[in-house]
Formats: sequence, C-alpha cells, structure tokens
Amino acid sequence: MRRIARAPWELLKRAFGWLVLFELRNKVLLAPTALRLRRLETAETRRLAAGTAEAPAALVATVIATHRRPDQLRAAVRSALGQTVRDQVVVVVDDGAGLTELPDDPRLFAVSLARNTGVAGVVRNVGIRLTRSRYVAFLDDDNLWEPDHLERALAVLEAPGGPDGVYTALRRVLPDGTERDVLSVPFDRRRAARESFLDTNAFVARRTRGLRFSRLRRTPEVLPREDWELVHRYSRGHRVCHVPHATVRYLVNPESFYTTWSG
Repeated sequence: MRRIARAPWELLKRAFGWLVLFELRNKVLLAPTALRLRRLETAETRRLAAGTAEAPAALVATVIATHRRPDQLRAAVRSALGQTVRDQVVVVVDDGAGLTELPDDPRLFAVSLARNTGVAGVVRNVGIRLTRSRYVAFLDDDNLWEPDHLERALAVLEAPGGPDGVYTALRRVLPDGTERDVLSVPFDRRRAARESFLDTNAFVARRTRGLRFSRLRRTPEVLPREDWELVHRYSRGHRVCHVPHATVRYLVNPESFYTTWSG
C-alpha cells in the first residue's frame, strides 16, 4: 500500500527531477517571506545607493556577502583583489553585523545592511543592484579564489559565440586545510534537476535581468540551496558552460550552510 501511495511522487521525480519539485514546494510554502524580503532588499538598495555619488562600475563586479567572519572575509577580499583581471570592482555586503577593517583599495566598496536578514540571496542581490558591470561574480566570505579565476572564466565568456555564464571546478577543502576532492561536473540541465553540483562561488555570468537570487528564507533544512536555484533558473534562457579547472578553494564548513553535493 505504501509503495502504491508513493508511486505518483516517484513518477514526478522521474519526469521532472526531485530538486525541481522541492523548489516548487518552496515557492508555494515560503512565498510570503519572499515578498517581505523583496521590499526590504529594494529599500536597502535605495538607502545605500543614496550614500554614493555613482554606482561602482567595471568589467566584472564581484559580490561578497558576509556576516561575522572578519578574518575569513579579509582573506576572501584579498583573493578577489588579487585576480589577474584588474578591471573589477569588489563590493562587500555585510548582513547587518557591522563592517570590519578591510584592505585599502580603490576597487573595493563595503556596505552594511541596516539589520540582519539571514538570507544570503537578499544580501547578494543588494550587491548586484549597487554595481554596474558587464559580468557578475560571487564569492562567499569563507572561500577563496585562485588568482586566475576571473581570467579563465572571461576567456570563455568573451570568446566569439561564448556562453552567458560559466562555472569552474571547486577544490573542496576541510577545516584543517586538507583537500577533500575536486568537484568538476559538465553542465547538464537535466542532470542538475536530480543532482546538486552547482555553486555560485565558481559562477561568473553576464549581467541580465534574470541574474538575481531567490529571496526565499532558506533554513539549513530547506533544499535546494539558492546557488542551485540561481544557476538552474538562469540556464533556462541563457547558455551555461563548465570550465574544468579548479579555481575556487571551497571550505566544507560544518558551521555554515554548505551543500552536500551528489557530484
């Protein structure tokens, strides 16, 4: 009887993928939180934009979301500013905890939300909306880029007939500094509906109206993560490719909302 009752669910999973079904459920159950957070995001973007003469602009805007990780944030910022691609603006968006001292660099801008949202998507969206650029890249405050991360991504994006978005391979590192493995999975949208192998720390994309994060309030128990949702939705109308070279040092941090990938 139990097997019969589960049959429709299994058929739906087979047809659409369990991650797609879970995200549909999230949008139904968590829609009220998204509406409130969208209003907050817009208000904060306007408030912060009013404090600057003009929006920071460059070929690439790198958005770093942060909350109470001052030492790790400084390391992440240094890895972003240390890119071989110099035509870049780095915007740090603090989720209401207050900013720490950061490197003195004219390409670096740091802002703090008026209050904590606890929603990474909202924090990153503010950073996107505060900048002007052809491309946007993302880095979390507990991860690092290799110096050639942006260079390798842009080489593919700017090539004739290039895609709209690329993601590189992830070198997953344990808290003690030892390497766990390298995650490198070619892009397949159908496979992505069933396996979680997409992470925005490795994602660099052309700025379009569709390049925004989900505003749903996702607790650690809510799957899929906003990283998966962004790349999967962006790929619906934009071509996404994989660069099979590890340019991201991703911390598998038990204290953070990290993904247990199936890739």
